Amino acid sequence: MKNIKPILFVISLCILLLGACKKNETQPPVVEVENVKVDNIQIFGDYVGLIKAARNVEIRARVEGFLERMTFVEGKKVAAGEPLFYINTATYEARVEKAKAQLKKDEAMAAKSKRDVERLRPLYMQNAASQLDLDNAEAALDVANASVLMSKADLAQAELQLSYTIVRSPLSGYISERYVDIGTLVGTSGTSLLATVVQRDTVLVDFKLTSLDYLRSQRRNVHLGEQDSTRSWQPTVEVTLADNTVYSKKGIVDFAAPQVDPKTGTFGVRAVLPNPNQVLLPGQFTRVKLLLDVLDNVMVVPRKAISIEKGGAFIFVIRPDSIAEKRFVETGPEQNNKIVITRGLSTTEKIVVEGFQKLTHGEKVIPRTLDEQKKIDTQVRLDQNNQKEENK
Repeated sequence: MKNIKPILFVISLCILLLGACKKNETQPPVVEVENVKVDNIQIFGDYVGLIKAARNVEIRARVEGFLERMTFVEGKKVAAGEPLFYINTATYEARVEKAKAQLKKDEAMAAKSKRDVERLRPLYMQNAASQLDLDNAEAALDVANASVLMSKADLAQAELQLSYTIVRSPLSGYISERYVDIGTLVGTSGTSLLATVVQRDTVLVDFKLTSLDYLRSQRRNVHLGEQDSTRSWQPTVEVTLADNTVYSKKGIVDFAAPQVDPKTGTFGVRAVLPNPNQVLLPGQFTRVKLLLDVLDNVMVVPRKAISIEKGGAFIFVIRPDSIAEKRFVETGPEQNNKIVITRGLSTTEKIVVEGFQKLTHGEKVIPRTLDEQKKIDTQVRLDQNNQKEENK
């Protein structure tokens, strides 16, 4: 009898362990769930762009002469109207003096002709001078006045050419290196280009869009290059710098080509970006991220919750009775690991985001949200710590 009791105890213990194992085998799996969410999704397109200066003006000599000096530092900023180059003025000063002298001569002749007319007109009224004499005097006055006008125009032209001997910057910007040396005869064909001034406080970014992107934007009533005050957003662009960092300032699309290039199937688009610190340099290639569209109040689910098979994309939905239902859905665009669901779900349903890999359709589960699972994990750790303290 004494030997029977230990045997009975061992048998009872085995039965309990088998029961516990059977109970664990039949326990429903625990899955992490969350509600279907509604969000605004931004649709972007990625392209390769070329940065250009907002204005790029060639500085050319407008009169011929020897270059005497320049008054700027190459590569530095110049102001609009600032003198840059000086061309020898001797020839043009002489032309101005000659035009002034000719003007004085013509003005003297006009004054004499006027006095002749004034003297002959009363004589003609007294029949002391003929009609022919008066007509000749008046014609001479008209010719003299015309000569005065021509001389004034010649003087203005001579003074204008003299002013061109000082070559000024047409705009504020950064000037290139000089293309000619001091002492060069400039103003002739091939030597009229002196330098280039680039305005880069604002830059342009040129890139190409596909005709498909164009059609999609048109269907959403997004007309690139046109500002629409009725929209809560505008087609802005972001550019990436050479070190793969995103430029801090956004640009706005201000131009789209009116037709598609039949050779490439693309059309040109241009955006304007502020560049106050000269971070963006004209001539650089960059990656352009263009905001093409914004989908308002659409259903989104995490990317990890969707599985793909031959029949399409599916997701597990938890019914109110904790039964997992395999649901095929139609997906839309993706952004930041969120996928738009266009058909197959409602905003009142819960979906499985973790633990669905071994689920089957119609299987009973234990649904828990992420917060609930965190509380359970925290309680388990506390219990384990307490047990360790008691064992000590």
